[in-house]
Order: sequence, then structure tokens, then C-alpha cells
Amino acid sequence: MHRLLPATWLRQGQPPLLSLFLASSCPLCQRSTTTPLCPSCRRQVSQCQTATPCDRSQPGLPVVSWGRYEGSLRQLIGHLKYDGHTDIAQYLGTELGQTWLDQRLTPGQGARPVAIVPIPLHPAKLQQRGFNQADLIARWFCRLTRLPLHSHGLLRVQATQAQHSLSRADRQRNLSQAFAVSPEQINALRQSTVWLIDDIFTTGATAQSAAQTLRRCGISVGGICTVSRAVVWAQTHPQANSEHIPSPRQMGHGG
Repeated sequence: MHRLLPATWLRQGQPPLLSLFLASSCPLCQRSTTTPLCPSCRRQVSQCQTATPCDRSQPGLPVVSWGRYEGSLRQLIGHLKYDGHTDIAQYLGTELGQTWLDQRLTPGQGARPVAIVPIPLHPAKLQQRGFNQADLIARWFCRLTRLPLHSHGLLRVQATQAQHSLSRADRQRNLSQAFAVSPEQINALRQSTVWLIDDIFTTGATAQSAAQTLRRCGISVGGICTVSRAVVWAQTHPQANSEHIPSPRQMGHGG
């Protein structure tokens, strides 16, 4: 017969026992952790954070990124997208949200309010993956920044070839008719300045196509926030990273 344990012991032991049951494996090192990343890997990923988050090398589309798409950050995004570690979105979205707040990109008095729209996946890709990583990141971003999220503001209406296998020109052609604005949300978005959110920024073809689609519908676009930016852009356009990104009011983008 099992001996009954004192109630005081049970009360004292409950928190560590609960933590044990809630612990999971760190996606990078497989150590047990109760947070999306163990402290050691978190420090490692933080080394990919860029000192110059603002990039204006894209015509009419400022880019705000948390880190460089390399090393541990690249691995972490891969685990989120392809291995189903959706809890990683909490870490990435919160870090990106803090970058937004640090850049003080909130609109000035009298300006249109900011609305957040994640880059969508095509329904077939969404069904295959089970989630849209940009939307998950945006949810945590908006939880910190308190900005309104329009998860279905943009629709992916055309399946496209994987972008990583294409040249820049081919990427633009691949995405020329890929997006549409949700009819249910178009009126609300016209009252706002939209900032897009995605996990990776490479050539900018996806972001530019999405922005053009919104602007054709009379929706103002302030820029795009991404967790990571391809290192080649930071190396090719170093002067762009040091420039201040204007607020949505200063951008003045219309349809």
C-alpha cells in the first residue's frame, strides 16, 4: 500500500512537478525547457539580431527586421515552418514587436491608425503545413504592440513556385497575380495604414507584390516587418540601413 504524502509536501512540490510536465525540448539543442528556447540557445539566436533594423533599399517600402537570416536564427525559422514548432512564433513575434516599439513607428496624432496584415499562404500550402507562420508571428507581435491584426486582410489566390529556387526577376513574375484583398476587410483597411508581416525578407518580391495589391484597392501601405532579412541586402545597401524610416503619416502612401 502506498503511503499517503503530507499535504504540505504536495503543495510545495506542485510547482516543480507542474513545470516538469509542461517542459518540452528546445528545438535547437533538444534540452528540456519550459520556454520556446532554452537560455543558451536564446543567447545564441540573439547574436543574429541586427544593429540596423531599418532598411529603405526597397522603393516605397521600408523594411523593419529583427535579425539577419543566418546561423541559429535561420535554423529556428526552419524549425517553425517545417517541423511544426509553432511555439517558436511566440519568441520571434515578441522580439519583432519590441523592435517595432524601439523604432517608434507608431503614427502621429491625426494620422491613420496602423493595421497589421500577415503575408498569407495559398490555401493548399496552408492545408499542407497546418498554419501560416507569418500569422502566428503577427499574433504575438500584436499582443505586445497592441496593434489590430487583420489575419485575412490579404488572400493568396494563386499558387506559386517556391521563391528560394527563382531569380529576382522570376520571383516578381511568379507573384504578379498572387494576392487579393479580402472583400470583407477592404473598407476597414482603407481607414488604416497597413504594415505587412512576414518571417523572411530576401529580394522583396513578395512584399512588393502584396503592397501593390493593397494600393490598387486604395489602401495605404507603410512598410513590412520581418523577423529576418537576408544578409546580402545588408551588405549591398549599407547606407539604406542607417536611414530613419518615417512614420506612416510621413509615408503618405495611398492607393
